[in-house]
Amino acid sequence: MRRTHGTLYVGIDVSKDKLAVATAGGDRQDEVLSLGTFENTPASVDRLLKKLVGRGDVSVCYEAGPTGYGLYRQVRAFGFDCCVVAPSLIPVRAGERVKTDRLDAMRLARLLRAGELTSVWVPDETHEAMRDLVRARESAAEDQRHKRQLVSAFVLRHGRTYQRTKPWTMRYRRWLQSLSFDHPAHQIALQEMLQAERNATERLDRLTGHIEALVPEWDLAPAVNALQALRGVALISAVTFMAEIGDVRRFETPVKLMAYLGLVPSEYSTGKTTRRGGITRAGNARVRHKLIEGAWTYRLQARPGERKLYILKEQSSEVQDIAWKAQSRLTTRYRKLIQRGKKSTVVTTAIAREMAAFMWDIARRTMPAR
Repeated sequence: MRRTHGTLYVGIDVSKDKLAVATAGGDRQDEVLSLGTFENTPASVDRLLKKLVGRGDVSVCYEAGPTGYGLYRQVRAFGFDCCVVAPSLIPVRAGERVKTDRLDAMRLARLLRAGELTSVWVPDETHEAMRDLVRARESAAEDQRHKRQLVSAFVLRHGRTYQRTKPWTMRYRRWLQSLSFDHPAHQIALQEMLQAERNATERLDRLTGHIEALVPEWDLAPAVNALQALRGVALISAVTFMAEIGDVRRFETPVKLMAYLGLVPSEYSTGKTTRRGGITRAGNARVRHKLIEGAWTYRLQARPGERKLYILKEQSSEVQDIAWKAQSRLTTRYRKLIQRGKKSTVVTTAIAREMAAFMWDIARRTMPAR
């Protein structure tokens, strides 16, 4: 955040019930003062903001956390500037051993005045609702995977092996139902696990259906549809990308998006020594996982699939050209990296990093104007 003289900087340490508030004047020599604690309610926040009226320009900040963005929207509606700070990027002195809400609020105000804080992107209410729905579906998918792992481990532990390669088809379910055990407790345990898996699958299907129904009403629907022109990107992957990233135009270059997704190599260099390691794994893990899943498809030859043809037909020639450029480039790159002896996991990660660049290009071309 840029520091401006004549501005009152306000740091708020937010908890479920209380707000610790501190202020700092625009000059560096001005003292940082604690205003005390306030209830974390809209009425109490409104009274706090009214106390700050008439003290010049006001800039407020607080840490991103489980309380969400309600405070941000209330401060902005009041006419004050507000930013939500990334907690992992707040500078911390190594020697500090005392932590209280009051001290945290004063530290936020001081760092905001110094311009040392990094803000996060705040979605609007509609975007936040879609993101919550996407995350609910992801939670349901994780629950389904866990339930299926329990069933697979159970039958393997009892020496039952399915002879075909593809599990969780209707044939596989019939095979599970045909299993019998000597002790009735084993039979009951298997049936309960199968029922839990069915419930998880039904929940996942319901949430997927809700996403499919709501996407056409979303203002980012054109970008979601265009992203599906890329190989390895289906509806859920495209919706997850747009819901988690939001406005891709806030990333000036695709490299910054790659860094945000944690897909760039880590580095520890000093003097003449340069050491690079694996990817940083920083930033948004949900999108990173979707990209790596989609990157596996580039091990196949470069040609549009039958389903992709229907999607490509509805896209502009510009999007079609980008999709084909991505497919031809990434399939060739995958093959060359494998021939050089790279591990398939390393190659897939490299492909996912470049996929992010192509998705950045398509999304910024198809998003609605600001």
